[in-house]
Amino acid sequence: MRNFSEHLLNIDQTVKEALKRLDELAADAILFLVDDKYKLIGSLTDGDLRRGFIRGLGFDDHLSQFIQPNPKFIEKGRYDLKSIIEFREKNFIVFPVVNADKQVVNVVNFRNQRSYLPIDAFIMAGGRGERLKPLTDQTPKPLLKVGDKPILEHNIDRLRNFGVDDIWISIKYLGEQIQDYFKDGKQKGIQINYIKEENPLGTAGALALVDDFIHEYVLLMNSDLLTNVDFEELFLFFEKQNADLVVACIPYQVNIPYAVMETKDNTVIGLKEKPTYTHYSNAGIYLMKKEVISSVPKYQSFNATDLMEQLIKEGKKVVAYPLMGYWLDIGKHEDYKKAQEDIKHLKF
Repeated sequence: MRNFSEHLLNIDQTVKEALKRLDELAADAILFLVDDKYKLIGSLTDGDLRRGFIRGLGFDDHLSQFIQPNPKFIEKGRYDLKSIIEFREKNFIVFPVVNADKQVVNVVNFRNQRSYLPIDAFIMAGGRGERLKPLTDQTPKPLLKVGDKPILEHNIDRLRNFGVDDIWISIKYLGEQIQDYFKDGKQKGIQINYIKEENPLGTAGALALVDDFIHEYVLLMNSDLLTNVDFEELFLFFEKQNADLVVACIPYQVNIPYAVMETKDNTVIGLKEKPTYTHYSNAGIYLMKKEVISSVPKYQSFNATDLMEQLIKEGKKVVAYPLMGYWLDIGKHEDYKKAQEDIKHLKF
């Protein structure tokens, strides 16, 4: 995935430099002209330069005379998925993301990413990984490699593919290794922040330690999952259900090899011949409105299941989202071995 800064060019650069940069961008050939503070001024393509030359402009003229002064853009934290889908359907392939001061903070490119979801992601990565000892004696479980990269990196790259560029990681056991590996995320074109758990806070307690989530929606997930979940589909389901929290779940079928009697007050009222029952297991992926995090107590161990129960008591809408793609919880040695085989055939 291209670093978004390659699409930025200072307005005071030369026409020759603009041509060089557009040539380097190849199929992604569009530049966003900015001032010294990265404030968006306009856009520039090969076609804009050609039209300028036809009008009599030359290589010594200022780039401001060639640009389109009102390019399409979205504002960070103030857009919805509907607008992103409309951009995509109208074939706006590359466009900038700006902050409240109209400074460019990212560039969306639908040639190498699938969406740009309006969410923060929070990844739980502080666990000891007891069941994977001795592999986790010197390495935190999220950094154990599956294929050619760590488990956690598979998840971060998956989120990044859906345009999630604000990621929080809670760390504890050997957390400094995770920080050293991913740093601030800039090498991936994202922002990574770290929450250090002094004491174990469960599977949701660390959420309460963040005061400044950027978006109105937060995705919480475990770091030891290998999955090709479609995060845009999950978000659209969340919106359609008008939910406060959506829990991704894994359908699990139980086949009964015998006829099952339906009874009432010890009286048989019906029979089902060898029925199949479908149950749903928690997949460790949750999408929620930011406002529900106020139900998470600070500095206390609090699990995602506690949050679900609390929201249900408060009359909030908690909905299950069945995952139909690939999902594996890498908790035991046999899971880790399976992941090494599965990754050879999975498409992410």
